Amino acid sequence: MITVEQVKSLVESFLKDTDYALQTLTIDKDSNILVEIDRLGVVDVDFCAELNRYLVAQLGEAEDYALEVGSVSLTDPFKTKIQYQKHLGHNVVVTDKEGKRHSGQLVSVDEDTFMIDAKESLTFRYDEVKTKYNITF
Repeated sequence: MITVEQVKSLVESFLKDTDYALQTLTIDKDSNILVEIDRLGVVDVDFCAELNRYLVAQLGEAEDYALEVGSVSLTDPFKTKIQYQKHLGHNVVVTDKEGKRHSGQLVSVDEDTFMIDAKESLTFRYDEVKTKYNITF
């Protein structure tokens, strides 16, 4: 059985000398493996394809599994500080513990907190909120 630790070790080895970072790694009961990576710049689809080929070569074909390698979705809540850094200057929606939504421009990111400008400056701790990129057309 393929383990999260095994795949994580392989992904981290592949990403070692790059500016990419592992964001999400899940393996469900049906051996569907999801690997999401990100970086401050644009995530290159060819790089994702290279990582996919590397993982398939390392994991082999002895076990039945499905593998998906990609970038973090714009519609999912932020999972890591890289996503906050990547969206500095962009509009975000922050949902606090009480379920109240705050929309504003992401203006600063530090070690434990981030700040948005929503007609007033609001500071939040990463672990106390759910933040999403505010997609507007």
